[in-house]
Amino acid sequence: MNNLVEEEVWDTEITPRNNLFDLKLKDVWHYRDLLSLLVRRDFVSFYKQTILGPIWFFVQPIITIVIYTVVFGNLAGIPVDGLPKPLFYLAGTIVWSYFADCLTKTSSVFRDNAAVMGKVYFPRLIMPLSIVASNIIKFSIQLALFIILMVYFIYTGANVHINSFVFLFPFLIFLIAALGLGLGMLISAVTTKYRDVAFLISFGVPLLMYTTTVIYPLSAAMAKYPKYSWIIKFNPITAIIETFRYGFLGKGSFSWQLLGISTLVTVCILFIGLIVFNKVEKDFVDTV
Repeated sequence: MNNLVEEEVWDTEITPRNNLFDLKLKDVWHYRDLLSLLVRRDFVSFYKQTILGPIWFFVQPIITIVIYTVVFGNLAGIPVDGLPKPLFYLAGTIVWSYFADCLTKTSSVFRDNAAVMGKVYFPRLIMPLSIVASNIIKFSIQLALFIILMVYFIYTGANVHINSFVFLFPFLIFLIAALGLGLGMLISAVTTKYRDVAFLISFGVPLLMYTTTVIYPLSAAMAKYPKYSWIIKFNPITAIIETFRYGFLGKGSFSWQLLGISTLVTVCILFIGLIVFNKVEKDFVDTV
């Protein structure tokens, strides 16, 4: 008589998570098909049942730069480092829009997906990652508009010069996505218990834009308000926008020091955001 007991082998084992630093990144990779489906869902839902469809990705930044050019460029007379005003504003707008979209949508990921997360198992990190990935599609379309506009101004003889710092572009995209993801996950953990934070984000993020160099160059802020310019200077988004402008347009206040500080702050925020998100996701259903 064979007394040996055959060991059962399972494809997936769902066990309690005891280690706070266990982010289940292997599970995220195994569920990459779900990630692609969520990205496609978010992208399609944006223009579904609209007349213009994906054209809205172009309409939004065009209307924005027209308003900025008239209000801040012409009426307020804010300098733009000698660059064409539409090109200056578009460079800051597309970078800021990508960050703001990642932040605001990730900050409500638990509340918006509570019904799905409470019924089906999958790595919860998939949800915020899908938001970052789907928003990069929108960013890519708007980047194409920026390049078209840049080529036009170069052709017309504008003072625009691409330089070698343009190769930092992939790193800048990583910083924007990581910063928006990290802050969003931190805020999402808070909103599971305190819904008031969601209202704060809705009007706070647009105001936060004015502490970056979207509508004015860093040099102008430091010259006019030297006492308070440090708030703008050490904002992590400022270094990203200035580096983006410097690489593509040849103008801006590029600094390795500021870019290094921005990178350090971003990595810290992303790490803390991942840890907090990992902790809250285990029992968020009871509080949402």
